[in-house]
Amino acid sequence: MFLFAMMSAPATAQQLNFESVATVDDLEASKAVPLLAKEIIVLYKDEDRAKYLNNLYRLQIIAEQYSEAVSTLKSYRDLLKTANSFQANSSVVHELFSNAKLIQAGKNISFENAFQQSFRGSFGKLNDKDAIQALWYFVYNPARARNSLQSLLDKQKDKKFIELKDAIELVKNFEMYEVYKNILPLTDSLIREDDERRYIIQDAFLIDTKNGAKISAVLVRPKNITAPLSAALEFTIYADNKNNLDDAKQAAAYGYAGVVALTRGKGLSPDEIIPYEYEAIDTYSVIDWISKQPWSNGKVGMYGGSYNGFTCWAAAKNPHPALKTIVPYVANNPGDGLPMENNIFLFVNYAWAFYVTNNKYLDNDTYFDSKRWNSLNDKWYESGKSYREIDSVDGTPNKWLQRWLQHPSYDKYWQSLVPYKNDFAKIKIPVLTITGYYDDGQQSAVWYLKEHYKYNKNVEHYLLIGPYDHFGAQTARKSEVLRNYTIDPVAQINTPDITFQWLDYVLGGGNKPNLIKDKINYEVMGANEWRHAPSLEKMSNQSLTLYLTDQKADNYYRLTSAKPSKSGFLEQTVDFADRKTTTNNDYYPDPIVGKKLDSSNGLAFMSEPINEPMSVNGAFDGVIKAVINKKDMDVGIVLYEVMPNGELVHLSYFLGRASYAKDMSVRKLLTPGKVETIPFYKTRLVSRQLSKGSRLLVTLNVNKNQFAQINYGTGKDVSDENISDAQTPLVVKWLNDSYVKIPVWK
Repeated sequence: MFLFAMMSAPATAQQLNFESVATVDDLEASKAVPLLAKEIIVLYKDEDRAKYLNNLYRLQIIAEQYSEAVSTLKSYRDLLKTANSFQANSSVVHELFSNAKLIQAGKNISFENAFQQSFRGSFGKLNDKDAIQALWYFVYNPARARNSLQSLLDKQKDKKFIELKDAIELVKNFEMYEVYKNILPLTDSLIREDDERRYIIQDAFLIDTKNGAKISAVLVRPKNITAPLSAALEFTIYADNKNNLDDAKQAAAYGYAGVVALTRGKGLSPDEIIPYEYEAIDTYSVIDWISKQPWSNGKVGMYGGSYNGFTCWAAAKNPHPALKTIVPYVANNPGDGLPMENNIFLFVNYAWAFYVTNNKYLDNDTYFDSKRWNSLNDKWYESGKSYREIDSVDGTPNKWLQRWLQHPSYDKYWQSLVPYKNDFAKIKIPVLTITGYYDDGQQSAVWYLKEHYKYNKNVEHYLLIGPYDHFGAQTARKSEVLRNYTIDPVAQINTPDITFQWLDYVLGGGNKPNLIKDKINYEVMGANEWRHAPSLEKMSNQSLTLYLTDQKADNYYRLTSAKPSKSGFLEQTVDFADRKTTTNNDYYPDPIVGKKLDSSNGLAFMSEPINEPMSVNGAFDGVIKAVINKKDMDVGIVLYEVMPNGELVHLSYFLGRASYAKDMSVRKLLTPGKVETIPFYKTRLVSRQLSKGSRLLVTLNVNKNQFAQINYGTGKDVSDENISDAQTPLVVKWLNDSYVKIPVWK
C-alpha cells in the first residue's frame, strides 16, 4: 500500500510524515499524493519568484485546485515574458490540462471533450511563434517518466518522514506524469487540425536534381502571409517525418517558407543512399528549385546542426546566387572530426552509418542498441584485430566505414565534400557559426571559421560559443547541469530563436541578434558573462608558454614558465599487446567537473597556484618534442584547471597522429631514435574564469584504448595493423623543452 499519513503540522520545519510507498499507478497513490500536495502548499515558500510559481502551479494541479493553478500559471507566464524567456510557453500544456479539468467539472462532460474545447479555445489563440514554441513541450516519454517517478517513490521506502524538498520533487514528477499521460493520446489530431488552420503544408514531394537524382522534401508556408517569402532550408540525412515536418513548421511560424530536404535516397527518393558525397550538388539543385517557385522572393537561408551544419557548408562550396546566408551549428567536417579526428578513426561514429543508410528513414533499433556497441568496443579491443576488421568482430559488414578507411589522409576525397582552401574565397555571404566548448564537433566548426577568414579577410562571419555539448548547442533550452558542470544563467540561450533573428537580419533587414556584438561572441564559464572580440586572437591579451619539465613534485611534474636550463626527458613505455591491465589516455570531458588526478599512466604537469584574476580564453597549442623507437604514435594532451579543493575542471584537449602533425593530407613518418618536433594546434576553444588558488594541469599520453584505432607505430596504414605488430613496446622519451601555449585574459 502507498500511504502518506498526513498530520496537521509537519514533524519538523522541513519534513512531512508518511508511512510507506508502493507503485506509481496504485489507487492509493492517486489519493495520497494530492493530500501531500495540499500539505506542501501550506508550507511552501521560495524567494525565487519564477521557481516558486513553477512549483506552485504543479502542486495546485495535483491538489485539484485548478482555478488557483490557472491563476498561478498566468502569473508564471507573465513573469517569464517580462524576462524575455523562451520558457514563457513551457506552461501551455499545464494550462490546457487545468482548463480542461475546469470545463469537465462545469459541463459534466468527458475529459476528452473538455480537452478538445480547452485546446481549440486556448491554443488556437496563440500566435504562430508562441504555438510552435509551445509544441516543443508536447514531447514526452510517459514510460521513462514513470520509471523516474517510481525511483523517487522507492527512495522513500521504509522511511517515516519525507523531506520537504523531496516531497516537492515527488509531486512535481507526479504532476508531469499525470498531465502527459492524460493529454498525449488526444493531442495529435488536435495539432493536425491547428496546423491546417495556420499553414499550407506539402509534406511529401520530390525535387529533381540536374544529374537525374530525386530529393525528398517537405514544404510549409504560413497562410497569413500572401507576399513572396524567403525560404529557410534545412538539408539533412536524418529522415524522420514528424521531426522534418516540425522543423519546416517552425520556419513557417517565424514567417518563412520552411523547406526540409533529404539526402538522396532518403524518404521518398528512389536513389541509393550515399552520405556526404552528393550534398554539394544536391543542395544547389534544391536551392535552384526554391528560387523558381511562385511563392519565393529569391532569397534562401540555410541552417542546421551537425550533419545539417555540414550541408550548409557543402552548399556554400559552389554557392547558388539565391543562397544569401548560412547558420551552421556544430558543423561536422567529414574527414576531420568524423569518422576520424586528426587522422585517427574514432569508434563513436561506427554505428552511425547503419543508422542513416539501413533504410529510407532511420534505423533507431540498431543505432540505439547500446549493449551491442559497447560490447563491440570491448570485443574488438580484446581481439587484437586490425581496425579494418572491426566489422568482422561485429558480424555485420560496415560498407561505409570500409570506404572511409580507404582515405586515412585528408585527401581529395574529403576535400571535395566541403569548401577547401580557395573555395572559401568565393563564400561572400554572411555566416553565423554556433558551437559549444564541449561539442565533439567543435574542432570542425571552428576550422570552417578559421579557413573562411584565412581566404576571405573581409567576410561577415560570426561565432557564438558557450558551455554546450553537441546537442545542447542546437537546442532551445540548454541543460542546466552538463556532465557535472552547472552552466551560468546567462548561458541559457535559445538557438532556434537566434537562428531566425539572424535570418531576419540578413534576409529581411532586421537587427542582428542581441548577443552578436562582434565577430567572436563567447560566454566566460564561471564569470556569468558574455564577452565579444573582433577575432579569435583578440579573445586573449596574453599567452602563457609553459614547459613540460622533468622536475618531479609529488605525483606530478612541474609546469613552468621558465625553460629548463638542462636538457632532460621523461620516459614512458606503452605495451600495445596488453589488453587487460591498462588503457591509455583518458581525454574525453566526462565529467567536466569532478575528476581526480590519475597518474597511473601517462604524465601530469602542474603549474604553481594562480594568484591574479585570469581567464583561459581561446584554444591552447604547443610543441611536443620526443624520441621514439617506432615510426609513429597517437598523442593525447589534456588541459585542466585544478581547483583549490583538488577537483579538476576539464578545459580542452588534443587527440592526433604524430605523422600528420604538420599536414593532415600527407603522412610523414617519424624516424626511430631521432628527436622529432610534433606541433599541435587543433584543440578545443574554451573560455573559463579561473579560481584564485587554482592551478593549470596538462596531461600527456599515448592513445591506446577501445574508443579509437590503435597505432602500433610500424608505419603501415594504421587500419591494417594488429596485435601481431605489438611485439615490441613503444618507448617514448618526452623531452623537457616541450611546451604548451595557453591564451589568457589578464
